[in-house]
Amino acid sequence: MNTVGDGGPEPRAGHWYDAEAGPLVRPYAMTGGRTKPGPSNVRFDLIALVAVDTDAVGRAEDSLLGPEHRALLALCRAETQSVAELAADADLPVGVVRVLLGDLLEAGYVTVSRPVPAAQLPDAKILREVIEGLRAL
Repeated sequence: MNTVGDGGPEPRAGHWYDAEAGPLVRPYAMTGGRTKPGPSNVRFDLIALVAVDTDAVGRAEDSLLGPEHRALLALCRAETQSVAELAADADLPVGVVRVLLGDLLEAGYVTVSRPVPAAQLPDAKILREVIEGLRAL
């Protein structure tokens, strides 16, 4: 059996890690060691909605974005998604997604909108009265 310089077995070609090892790229490597999204320290709530900026369509392919940035853009291109959905669909930690979204926001690739707070939504009683009024027509 061949051995590596440290005395361990030589890894087989194409299979140098085991299934228990976890992700090959650690989260801090994806964000360059950053834990906060961009110099403006914008805060992304889990329910903040992220969409691809229509002016940025086509720019992402020509840029030097990392694979994680491009994966988030592809997910947002399909449909507007929340930060929590993006993290789940990209199989990345939420903290990493927030940092990467900060990069994309500052570069102008995405837009972020906050859902309407519950305090600003119409009262359910008013909505029922409107529905009843429409049915009466």
